[in-house]
Amino acid sequence: MITLVIGLFACKSEPKQTEAETGVVVEDTAVADSVGMLDLVQRQTFDYFWDGAEPNSGLAPERIHLDNIYPSDDKNIVTIGGTGFGLMAILVGVERGFITREQALERYEKMIGFLEKADRFHGAWPHWLNGETGKTKPFSKKDDGGDLVETAFLIQGLLTVGEYFKNGSERELNLVDRIQKLWKEVEWDWYTQGGKDVLYWHWSENYGWDMNFPVGGYNECLIMYVLAASSPTHGVSKEVYERGWARDGAIAKDTTYYGLPTVLNFYEHDDYPTGPLFWAHYSYLGLDPRGLSDQYADYWELNKNHALIHYRYCVDNPENFKGYGPECWGLTSSYSMKGYAGHRPGADLGVISPTAALSSMPYTPKESMDFLRFMYRDQDSLIGKYGPYDAFSFQNQWYLPRYLAIDQGPIPVMIENYRTGMLWDLFMKNEDVMNGLRKLGFKSPHL
Repeated sequence: MITLVIGLFACKSEPKQTEAETGVVVEDTAVADSVGMLDLVQRQTFDYFWDGAEPNSGLAPERIHLDNIYPSDDKNIVTIGGTGFGLMAILVGVERGFITREQALERYEKMIGFLEKADRFHGAWPHWLNGETGKTKPFSKKDDGGDLVETAFLIQGLLTVGEYFKNGSERELNLVDRIQKLWKEVEWDWYTQGGKDVLYWHWSENYGWDMNFPVGGYNECLIMYVLAASSPTHGVSKEVYERGWARDGAIAKDTTYYGLPTVLNFYEHDDYPTGPLFWAHYSYLGLDPRGLSDQYADYWELNKNHALIHYRYCVDNPENFKGYGPECWGLTSSYSMKGYAGHRPGADLGVISPTAALSSMPYTPKESMDFLRFMYRDQDSLIGKYGPYDAFSFQNQWYLPRYLAIDQGPIPVMIENYRTGMLWDLFMKNEDVMNGLRKLGFKSPHL
């Protein structure tokens, strides 16, 4: 049980909490070496999806608040995208010895059994489900149907799990077959709204295409277009990628920020020169950016520069926010004093989100390790049973002991990709995905 005074910020000059209070060991001797720290944060963030899973479905809860303060209608809500991240985090748990392969298989069977029966809309799941019933929990009034972006994050995880078990026992091969069926049932082409050269984010039985959100210009959604092109049953053409996602080449109109090219155009939708750091994470949990390129970008350079721009911005600290510096950096969408907010350079509330730096470990290993050491050596009051809390602000003397699945999930996965490349190597073995990348004109060492 974690005992905290909500909203009060404990600085490193204050007494450290004991292991009994936090539920984790945070003495300097336990985290003095890099391996120990990486193991610890991977274990804690994995636990969000293992011990913290919604009991009936096994899926990832949208949020876990250790202060037990939730929205009144938030009971048993699970998140589809966060579950995709959790599927991959469980594989980290197996390889790191946190659980056995048999335990993972049993959990996967439970999760996939739930997903098979849950609401879907032309094969796509909604953003949220009720974990007890499998029925849609509307994300907003008209967002009560299929969410193709969240579905893409889920499929990325499912295909990775399928690759892990594809040479296994009869029971494991049965799981792979069930994953394949779910994959083939997603009607990516339906979400072109009748054959337009772009993918649409949402469709609802009640509201049709009223959300009207064509996805194009660089953001977190590259994996959706890759999977849509890769589908063996409901694939989309290269023209949908080029005209919709890449906006007839306008996506490649980059700029320079903090001395680094942004590589792609982050500012199609607003005036900010770069995006929140989750854009460098969500699509690349399985999609390996190492050596990945197409006619528009080198995706390793894109993501590395994105992370370094955030680092340089926080070191420069143009808003003079308390605490920002070489050891304390990274902005992304997360909780804040004003609720959920999209933190980035140019839209900065003085809030640091630990997932930003930690999930950037493959791109900025030194800078991300410096942040990890800072957190576990100096700020242990910001760490609970599922790892670093979602966000904090020295400037506003604010934090809450709360977590979001979409922020915790990339941490163990991207750290594992930094350490071994495991999730990248698994996902990139999928032959459908390789065919899709070839169709879109990508180059990769995996091809």
